[in-house]
Amino acid sequence: MWPLCYSFRMDAVALTRKLVDVESISGNEAPVGEVLLGELASLGLSVTKMPVPLPVGMDATLHRERFNLLASWPEQPHPAIIFSTHLDTVPPFIPSSEDADNIYGRGTCDAKGIIAAQVAAALRLHDEGLHVGMLYVAGEERDSAGALEANKHPIGSRYLINGEPTDNRLGVASKGTLRVELVCRGRAAHSAYPELGESAIDKLLEALRRLRPMQLPVNEEVGPSTMNIGVIEGGRAPNVIPDFAKAQMLYRLVGEAGELRREIVDTVGGLGEVSFPLEIPFLRLRTVPGIPTMVAAFTTDIPALAAWGEPLLIGPGSIHVAHTEREFISKKELFEAVEQYCEIARKLGE
Repeated sequence: MWPLCYSFRMDAVALTRKLVDVESISGNEAPVGEVLLGELASLGLSVTKMPVPLPVGMDATLHRERFNLLASWPEQPHPAIIFSTHLDTVPPFIPSSEDADNIYGRGTCDAKGIIAAQVAAALRLHDEGLHVGMLYVAGEERDSAGALEANKHPIGSRYLINGEPTDNRLGVASKGTLRVELVCRGRAAHSAYPELGESAIDKLLEALRRLRPMQLPVNEEVGPSTMNIGVIEGGRAPNVIPDFAKAQMLYRLVGEAGELRREIVDTVGGLGEVSFPLEIPFLRLRTVPGIPTMVAAFTTDIPALAAWGEPLLIGPGSIHVAHTEREFISKKELFEAVEQYCEIARKLGE
């Protein structure tokens, strides 16, 4: 039998499952936010909602309000240390289950189990006289809308301990993100007379053929930049020469993006139009002696939360199972995370 998670007032396994069992795909965070608000308030925390706009194109009449949650102890409304992660998940919704070792379901490690570990740690620290706050945001999996909104309303904290699945290791760095859209245009024609048209798909394929072998930057400490062609679309019908084609790509950054952006544009040349709808910078992060470290190849909300203090990145669970059909978190890691969050907060509070 796994023990209660270091507080007679809270069972981290039960809270993880309770949160996982509320669907909260990006844009629909309100229901799980309400559940968590009730849990935190019942533990004696002061909890406020921070309104967040719905994603562009989402029908507001079909969804409840969207918000972040900010929680603090009444005796310390402006804590120096904030625990934080996100409320939303990727689709599809997968309800929770468990066995002797693990909890399964959408969001178990990304990031509802992390919320439970942070709440348990905050309770334990409170009992010791160290009052940390908690910030739980909407939209991390889509556009960081919650983090961007929260960054407009800092409360003077010195440190932000952000939770993502890092196998309970502190991130020494987090790779950045450069999202690229490549649009190619042609001229439609009957496919029986290709000489009368101009294929946008042919242009797109040629542009991607040029981009794929590009030498990407390498950082000796954190590894290489990487590129993924995530979406390709185009054409009208099999018997029509396509006049439009588009690819969406994502580069993981290990340094500044300026030179890479220029090289992408130059490589594509006149084949298409290149745009960069999203850029999140590469970050080096603070570590704490005695805590194992890692390099996060993924991107987090941290760059959007700069006003909330010096960032640290750590959480239970593996990024390799996040977003998968068999997402899970180890109960052992969940309990270890409580210890680590407490240890880190104590050292930062010295």
